[in-house]
Amino acid sequence: MSAAQPASIKVHKTSGTTMEIAWKDGHQSTYTFTYLRDACPCAMCNEERVKDHREPGQPPAPDTSNPLQMFKPQLRPTEVAQVGNYAIRFNWNDGHQHGIFSWDYLREWCPCDECRAARHADDDLEQDIDNHPPRVQ
Repeated sequence: MSAAQPASIKVHKTSGTTMEIAWKDGHQSTYTFTYLRDACPCAMCNEERVKDHREPGQPPAPDTSNPLQMFKPQLRPTEVAQVGNYAIRFNWNDGHQHGIFSWDYLREWCPCDECRAARHADDDLEQDIDNHPPRVQ
């Protein structure tokens, strides 16, 4: 059984731009559709993020090679489906449909300030270790 279990899920597919999850442990998460699309856990999206050194939810760098970019419609799911008792899947209006978002993944990448701070709590320590190798005696 997954450690992260939602108590309720609200996907504002037609009336908004977010998905809200109330977790059984009392935590509340709100994910924008853009954040979710940028956090897609499928192999293709994950490979692109790794190549660009981005975390899930971080948008790709703007394409500066085309200064006359066409208007892009706001990202939204066209279909939403629960996958067993462990995940949710979206079909997006940009044609993408491969990501299955497990409850664990969604909880791990919650975009709230508290969760983001917890994910980055060790960043300064890692940077310090990387920039200050052990002393040779």
